[in-house]
This record gives sequence, C-alpha cells and structure tokens, in this order.
Amino acid sequence: MITIEGKIKGKARPRVTKSGIAFTPADTVNYENWVKINYKQQSGRYLEGSIRANITAYYKIPKSYSKKRVQAISNNLEYPTKKPDSDNVAKIILDSLNGIAYKDDSQIVQLMVLKRYTDGIERVEIELQEAL
Repeated sequence: MITIEGKIKGKARPRVTKSGIAFTPADTVNYENWVKINYKQQSGRYLEGSIRANITAYYKIPKSYSKKRVQAISNNLEYPTKKPDSDNVAKIILDSLNGIAYKDDSQIVQLMVLKRYTDGIERVEIELQEAL
C-alpha cells in the first residue's frame, strides 16, 4: 500500500491561453510529482498486464462538526461528499503512475475509489495488484 500524505487534489482541466496553447495547472503538476515520488520511495514495483486499483481518500474531519456528527462519522453513517470528486482523484493518481507503476493506465481493469473521513492526517492510500 502506498500512502500520499497531504491535501487531496483532483485532476484539474487543462487551461488554454488566449493564443490557444493548452497547459496543465501548476498545482496539478506538483501533486502528480508528489505521487510519483511517494510511489518510487514506498514501492517502485512495475506491473504488467491487467491491474486492479483501490484508491481510498481520507479527508480530515472539519473542526466545525458537532460531536453528534463526528459520532455518526465514527459509526460509518456519514461520508465526505466534498470536492474533489472521486473520479478526479482517481484520474490524477492513475495518470501520475503512467510509466512508473505500469506502462499506461489503460491496464486498469478494475477500479474502486472510496472517500472516508479521518481524525488523522489527510491522505490518499493506493493499492495496485495484478488482476488474476
């Protein structure tokens, strides 16, 4: 399992200048590089063939939440419905690992993305396995 600590980012849309040149926003590029660094340090394993990916995004519980609401979170009765969207979290993670964990993210045949609350550090946890 790979853990990427820090504020969770989603894949941002490319920006286009007035002259028609498209570019990826700097914060997206920085987060993709952070994912790459963490993957290389924590695993570095290269997978071939079909892959199953499990991504869990852990969001910090807001301090403004009441004790009752925090208890509901502890009982798995409430989940984060905040930005970034699950698909954008998966997109930035999977795109970041192209050429590092696998040749291309088209190898992903099964994908599960979960959003959860945590009272610990905000993070994304990734599990990649060869599909059997």
